Amino acid sequence: MATKTSFAGFSPKRNARSPRRHLVAVLAFDGVVLGDLATPCELFGRVRTDDGRAPYEVRVCGTSSRVASELLTLHAPWRISSVDHADTVIVPGVDDVERPVPVAIQTAIRRALRRGARIASICSGAFVLAATGILDGLRATTHWLGAPELARRYPRVQVDPDVLYVDNGQVLTSAGAAAGLDLCLYLVRRDFGAEVAARAARIAVMPLERAGGQAQFIAYEPPARNGTAMGNLLAWIEQHLAEELTLSVLARRAAMSSRTFCRRFREQVGTTPAAWIARARVTHAQRLLESTNLSIETIASEVGLRSSTVLRDHFARLLGTSPNAYRRAFSAA
Repeated sequence: MATKTSFAGFSPKRNARSPRRHLVAVLAFDGVVLGDLATPCELFGRVRTDDGRAPYEVRVCGTSSRVASELLTLHAPWRISSVDHADTVIVPGVDDVERPVPVAIQTAIRRALRRGARIASICSGAFVLAATGILDGLRATTHWLGAPELARRYPRVQVDPDVLYVDNGQVLTSAGAAAGLDLCLYLVRRDFGAEVAARAARIAVMPLERAGGQAQFIAYEPPARNGTAMGNLLAWIEQHLAEELTLSVLARRAAMSSRTFCRRFREQVGTTPAAWIARARVTHAQRLLESTNLSIETIASEVGLRSSTVLRDHFARLLGTSPNAYRRAFSAA
């Protein structure tokens, strides 16, 4: 088993009389995503309590000692049987969701759940959990790119593609790699409190916590003028968000009656005009928060919302966060 080294002048303290540590088993299997594997190892391994004690013991457990990832072959120092003693089991993502989940991995996860261990997945690790059946009937998330496939493959799982992580108590799932860090910090906070979690966050050089209900920040692609009437209209709306975009204005722009316009819009876009415009205005506000120092009130006006209060309401409903929190996290201004 490898020894822990110091990190940037941070030297862990050892105490032979420390109480039993919380055992975190991180599963390693062929096709494991390296970043997802490293995240819990690094974060839980760096946690320290007020007296300098390391409250977690981290073990990387595999069905064999050699694990092949996309870029290199890893040595897993602990056997899969170590999972039987773990308090928390972390399931990293897999590079190809078509890969069959090894029976030994599925058995270890089910057995851990039955004896009361906490199970958490990072990113596409949700596919591994879903294959065991333990997500059936539960709300779960994964990276937004994989969410539709997770829902298609496992219809009994209530897939929520919009959040960073989901806590079902004993079973937790998280979105992409950064959300895996959020989830790990959340678990530290649950186990040992906010102060210990804050210290771990400082060591990881990241914010203490983004709430699990906060939306995944999905890459936005503006609508293209694709030659269709609706595609051209969406592009026009993008350029006129600050204006009053009533249903009658839009229908007249599309040269349709209001009733026909609403029906065609839903058929071709998949939502209502009001919902699409609200999302477009929030997206434009996100860009302004990232790139300018404009006040929240000014930004609300720039994107066609009546006040900062309305903008905050839209952010809370669509992103699960506030404009100020978003600016703190993403501003480059």
